Amino acid sequence: MIIPAFITVRTASTRLPGKCLLPFGDGNVLEHIIRRAVHYGLDPIVCTTTEAADDEVEAIAKKEGARYFRGPVLNKLRRWAECCAAFDIDSFHTVDADDPFFDGDEMKRSFALLRDGGWDMVAPSVSSSSGGASVGYSLSRDIVDRAVALTGADEDTEMMWHWIERVEGLKKTVLPECDPDPIQVRLTLDYPEDYQLLETVRGKVGNLASRKNVDDLFRRDPDLHKINWFRNREWADKQASKKA
Repeated sequence: MIIPAFITVRTASTRLPGKCLLPFGDGNVLEHIIRRAVHYGLDPIVCTTTEAADDEVEAIAKKEGARYFRGPVLNKLRRWAECCAAFDIDSFHTVDADDPFFDGDEMKRSFALLRDGGWDMVAPSVSSSSGGASVGYSLSRDIVDRAVALTGADEDTEMMWHWIERVEGLKKTVLPECDPDPIQVRLTLDYPEDYQLLETVRGKVGNLASRKNVDDLFRRDPDLHKINWFRNREWADKQASKKA
């Protein structure tokens, strides 16, 4: 089962400018994300924008041998829909370039659930959505097209699930937790403290460490997560304000 992994990325960011280009081991964050996807047997497709600033994103995709697509700046849903059309893809999994320690095995489990369960959308597990950043969304091309029909051409659909959940007859489920007692940790990249933590983790376990190894690190050092955990409330409030 080859899983198209749409790596959603752009260089524009306000809290941590150019975060996808920050050093991360032998490359930068985006290069790492592409390599981690390949490591897990996913098919990375870099989804970026037509802005000139994202020419560098295209150059990185080419250098890493990954397919890429450039589409609308604000309407992420339309960008995905156009990417599906360009590569004749009927379903895919989302990979945020903000999440350098995503779990490829969890993504495979999500995609299998989408395919075998007849769902339109498989949302991330609760622990992932709460900051753990282990898995994205599995989505059918049909549900994305139907959600795009509800948006304007230049609609800001960063919080894309709010649009998808408006689609009549949506068949949605949430990926069940694989760990009955998931750790509380923030492993997404939005703030300088996030980068500090992620670089600490990378230095201790390596770029391609499994999520089990990452989780075990935090269990051995329960104070490690405090580097950036206070940012999770700020991040959650930000998400809520965008929803409003």
